[in-house]
Amino acid sequence: MAYEDNRSETNVMHLPYADATRSVRHVFIRDFETNAEIGVWDHEKGSTQKIRINVDLSVREDMDHHEDQLDNVVCYNEIVTNIKDILSNGHINLVETLAEKIAAMSLENNRVIGARVKIEKLEAVEGALSVGVEIERHKSA
Repeated sequence: MAYEDNRSETNVMHLPYADATRSVRHVFIRDFETNAEIGVWDHEKGSTQKIRINVDLSVREDMDHHEDQLDNVVCYNEIVTNIKDILSNGHINLVETLAEKIAAMSLENNRVIGARVKIEKLEAVEGALSVGVEIERHKSA
């Protein structure tokens, strides 16, 4: 569950990534680099380019202990496999679209209550280390 930022006047909701008081665990994927068919420009179609993906998930802890069993946690390897599946479905025009697909896929897991996804194109703009988008999505109450 997201919480409101009480420090200032804002309508921004922040995810409590790891928060013992709310029984929330943080599951993440850092700097996953892969190639993707992505982009709106003619020179980006019909080829792949290098992207970097970061995913942060707020995960509800439904039990006192996960009993050291994979079935009782959100598996980061499964998230990466699902990202690869999304990418294998063909060309995507916008990094925003890819981010939305990854967030939606992550939120399909009943334990995941929020997702932050960052997509970076690593070779799109000469002189820039990366360009891209970061989104945050959460389940409504």
